[in-house]
Amino acid sequence: VQLVESGGGLVQAGGSLRLSCAASGRTLSSYAMAWFRQAPGKEREFVAAINWNGGLTHYADSVQGRFTISRDNAKNTVYLQMNSLKPEDTAVYYCAADRQYGLALTLHGMDFWGEGTLVTVSS
Repeated sequence: VQLVESGGGLVQAGGSLRLSCAASGRTLSSYAMAWFRQAPGKEREFVAAINWNGGLTHYADSVQGRFTISRDNAKNTVYLQMNSLKPEDTAVYYCAADRQYGLALTLHGMDFWGEGTLVTVSS
């Protein structure tokens, strides 16, 4: 599976962005998907996860209520809607896929990674 993120950019605090993660090479419908992020000088961290059919989601406390993960298996795409952005949300955002039907919450269990898209939130 090849994953390509898009939708990153520069936004002011309080603004919104929607990230997309498009997959090719294999259908995503049998994969749990997740978003992670890595800020400069920090370790990569979990942001949000969604199970294979979108029925289950989970969020990091830091983004709960502001971010929404969703997926469209017909389009082989996963999304991360980010609202009320804060400067501390600045990071490279990565999508990842794990072949399982539950929720994929940890870095080390992911089977495939995208190259990332940069999100910069100015104050």
